[in-house]
Amino acid sequence: MRAFFLKILLLVLLASHTGHAVATPIVLTDDTGRALRLSAPARRIVSLAPHITETLYAAGAGRYLVGAVSFSDYPPEARAVPRVGDYTRFDLEAILKLKPDLLIAWAGGNAPAQLDRLRTLGLPVFVTQPERIGDIAAQLERYGKLAGTEAVANAAAQAFRARLARLTTMYGGRMPVKVFYQIWNEPLMTVGKPQIITSAIRVCGGVSIFGHLDALAPTVNLEAVLAANPEAIVATGMADARPEWLDDWKRWPRLTAVARNNLFHIDPDIIQRHAPRLLDGTERLCYLLETARARIRKPGKEKE
Repeated sequence: MRAFFLKILLLVLLASHTGHAVATPIVLTDDTGRALRLSAPARRIVSLAPHITETLYAAGAGRYLVGAVSFSDYPPEARAVPRVGDYTRFDLEAILKLKPDLLIAWAGGNAPAQLDRLRTLGLPVFVTQPERIGDIAAQLERYGKLAGTEAVANAAAQAFRARLARLTTMYGGRMPVKVFYQIWNEPLMTVGKPQIITSAIRVCGGVSIFGHLDALAPTVNLEAVLAANPEAIVATGMADARPEWLDDWKRWPRLTAVARNNLFHIDPDIIQRHAPRLLDGTERLCYLLETARARIRKPGKEKE
């Protein structure tokens, strides 16, 4: 009997020494209110949105990615991760072949029916929906916990919050600038109250003219934009090049944004992805709105 207990004690000591002690279960509640339980940190992760892929790498969990959707192109090493369709319609068969122990989804882009199908197949799904810039820091921390990379993730979150605080302090109290943020021209699309870009505009001391709307990306009409008379129009489009349709606003020279030459463009990759680089886009946005402030006509001065 004594020999039996000595053997058990030896096994416990060996397990502790080699790092193979029983892992503590991970329990986290996602942004839909669902609790997810993992028996151990995830080691085969599938990302179902490009910004999730980017954030996983920033959280130190990129080496555990076994699958990602199309346009998961940042950082560059993410391009080598096997594809499982795109975020609007992913390939269930491809996902199953990868045998993931965690899928991270995007409430604002992934189809609920497909996420339900994944759950039906017994796959663990963690759904996220960051709505404010500060939520990105929280996502970094959560991904770090899910993947067991807390040291890297928590450091990245702390740096993110510090930079965000600096931008908010520098620009948040400046003179308000009315902004029309244009995602697309036909149909005319903008950002609403729950969109993270509306939060970025606020950080820069701007006021989104459609920031009161409940939709993430509402379609609006031309008359509504003209009536709101924005002082700056910020467009993104689908690529890093300035969209040609931004200059269509010059047909309304009385529009304040046009009269002051405040027609601006930002690369969508750094402003429309809910990932740490959003602070790069926010900093660029703050610079543009500061430019708009400098172009306000003073009484008795000629128009610039």
